Amino acid sequence: MFILPLSNIKIIDLSRLLSGPYATMMFSDLGAEVIKVETPNGDDTRHLGPPFIKDWSTYFLSINRNKKSISLNLKTKAGKEILLKLIEDADVVIENFRPGTLEKLGLSYEVMKERNQGIILASISGFGQKGKYAHKPGYDVLAQAMGGLMSVTGEKGGEPVKAGYSFADLGTGMWAAFGILVALQERQQSGEGQWIDAALLDTIISWQTYLASSYFETGENPEPLGTEHPNIVPYQVFQASDGSFVVAMANDKMWLAFIDKIDVDSLKDPMYEKNKGRVIHRKTLIPLLEDIFIQRTRQEWDDFFEDIKIPAGPVNKLSEALKDPHVIERGMVQEKESAEIGKYKTLGLPLHFSRTPGHIRTFPPKLGEHTVSILESLGYMENEINKFLEQGVVKSSRDHLSVK
Repeated sequence: MFILPLSNIKIIDLSRLLSGPYATMMFSDLGAEVIKVETPNGDDTRHLGPPFIKDWSTYFLSINRNKKSISLNLKTKAGKEILLKLIEDADVVIENFRPGTLEKLGLSYEVMKERNQGIILASISGFGQKGKYAHKPGYDVLAQAMGGLMSVTGEKGGEPVKAGYSFADLGTGMWAAFGILVALQERQQSGEGQWIDAALLDTIISWQTYLASSYFETGENPEPLGTEHPNIVPYQVFQASDGSFVVAMANDKMWLAFIDKIDVDSLKDPMYEKNKGRVIHRKTLIPLLEDIFIQRTRQEWDDFFEDIKIPAGPVNKLSEALKDPHVIERGMVQEKESAEIGKYKTLGLPLHFSRTPGHIRTFPPKLGEHTVSILESLGYMENEINKFLEQGVVKSSRDHLSVK
């Protein structure tokens, strides 16, 4: 029997695409009731692909498990009223419309507060609810570009490169989830809700950390270094005889252990003894290391560095990473079965609780799968629900599906 730590939390999820749904999946995996409110056309990610599995977008499947779906037309008066009824006993509303959209719909934070003084509204956008760019449309790639991430990503002297997946979207989803937990904790003391403003650009800026600190001190823009680290050497990808691997010697103790075991005279030069010297003289040191590392296999170097407790490992393709025995043992890849598509694989939860683990309980919902049951829980009668369906206020599909 799983004890789900957030089972007392109810979230109304107005978000779509990646950032908001990722945040609410974090809550739903840990037991929160997440009601996904979708337009009659559904979340955009329902249609993103290929690949599809029996008409299900794999993109949508990746971030919408353990949720319920109600399809509402929020441009209708009745649709707005249904949403406000949902908010009356909810804890959180999360949305990622362009700033000002809720106000235009007549569903501002102030309107929500009139129905529920303790409601917490989390708004995710490209540039935030205020500021020069507040009403500028924003996506992940734009935040990576404008926040400076692309300028430091890629090979030396190369063109700006986007990170391999959506850092700004996923990171802002995590910041939103963190902010919601903070607001829930504060509400226990004050009894008041609040409005959380999370922006993709702010996320990228906040993650500049040591790069920004170096810039503030020197006034010099950091440059892309491939896999190298601007402040630590050696800390990068090297070529073994059979492929690429990473070694990360984060301090001088590791370096001394390495040169003691490898016993190569050229590496014992005093200018390499301290990290400062290794950073300054990386142009001469790295070629020496490259000549050494190409002489053995990835596995041989893995064993070598494990023996002296220095972090090292292969550069895996995704297929290799997802088949890694350690990843499997940690439950990060799970096989489930649903009535919709049969057996399928999904990613597990990255948090492991000793008493209250999260759990993948239900397959992502069909569009409007829970519309009727949710309306019934709000007190609407059968004739009213049928009228909503006829008028296009709501859209419905069949009820609940479970996974084994």
